[in-house]
Amino acid sequence: MSEVYDVVVIGGGPAGMAATIRAKELGLKVLLLDDNDYLGGILLQCIHPGFGIHYFKEELTGPEFAYRLMNKLDGVEVKTSARVLEIINYSDLEKFVVFTSPEGVQKVSTKTIIYTAGARERHAFEIGIVGDRVAGIYTAGEAQTLMDIYGIMPGKEIVIVGSGDVGLIMARRFSLEGAKVKAVIELMPYPGGLARNIMILKDFNIPLYLSHKVVEVRGRGRVEKIKVVKVDENLREISGTEFWIEADTLVISAGLIPNVKLLTEIGVVIDPSTGGPIVNDRLETSVPGIFVAGNALLINDLVDYVAEQGELAAEGAKEFIENGGIPSKRWIRLVKGENIRLLAPHYLSGERDVWIYARVARPMEDVVVEFVEIGKKIKLPVVKPAEMLRIKLRAKEISKAEDKITMKVVKHE
Repeated sequence: MSEVYDVVVIGGGPAGMAATIRAKELGLKVLLLDDNDYLGGILLQCIHPGFGIHYFKEELTGPEFAYRLMNKLDGVEVKTSARVLEIINYSDLEKFVVFTSPEGVQKVSTKTIIYTAGARERHAFEIGIVGDRVAGIYTAGEAQTLMDIYGIMPGKEIVIVGSGDVGLIMARRFSLEGAKVKAVIELMPYPGGLARNIMILKDFNIPLYLSHKVVEVRGRGRVEKIKVVKVDENLREISGTEFWIEADTLVISAGLIPNVKLLTEIGVVIDPSTGGPIVNDRLETSVPGIFVAGNALLINDLVDYVAEQGELAAEGAKEFIENGGIPSKRWIRLVKGENIRLLAPHYLSGERDVWIYARVARPMEDVVVEFVEIGKKIKLPVVKPAEMLRIKLRAKEISKAEDKITMKVVKHE
């Protein structure tokens, strides 16, 4: 209780480490907390390449990306195996973080908090899978941890639910280790991953069932067979289309949900479309002095964006401390228009350039991304729900708007 920090960063993944490094560079006194035994978050089990192209200007594996950040943490106070129990928002410039660690329960004082606790995976019950309670059902993250951290194969004959990037990467990982991926099942009528990862299915001759869902698992002790059914354009099951796939393992890769329980407990306002907090262009939440970045804000497709957001949150914390808050004469709302499923940040000041992160609701070709009230238009050959739109709005462009800017994606005419 004797020490007061400028910033406490909650979460030691890429967003948290990047935020910590940037805060240190800005001269802030920082404490980094992570509930794992080691820093790096999910990156350490992502042994495939494809990371760092934007942030480090070279292609790295997940562990390489993590270690690049770890090597810049010298001189920063870090506590691992530190699980945060409570955030206490005492006042705008005085907050407390209560956490437990091998040293016992501790309570520290801080002026600001950067929350980078990541996301959790959807599990089988959340997506309506019923049947026997058997061994052999894993989330993709659990399976990845078993394989890449502990060297254990989860199974031999695999069905994967979800064609997002994680599911597709796991399909490749299983195939390389000699397992048979019997199918990838996707609820939507289009695959959910990046184009480079969709090619994995063709490379390994793995069947992809679009507009299908897994509804039931049967087995004695362990998964033996998996029931699949086709769905219509309204995602309703079509009677008579059911079939069974024999397999010993079911891997659920049905998306991520921002891990924001600690924030909701102190009244942070959540955006239902992202599952993360509503934020301004410094990534400050509705509770002054509490910032959020990475997958706790919205689910990103590239770790480079996660680290970028961590840096931005640190810069926001610095500005908050220096000014006793984030100053702005007015806030302009960024509003979802046609074919925009989610976006962040939600409020723009017009006093700084801002990166906009957004996802479309459905794939389209030959489109225009339009920011209606300010007349900004960007032509793109294709947009996909799996690929984040990352677009910079200049301060002078934002300042043209009176109270809102509507972002939409429409067919190019």
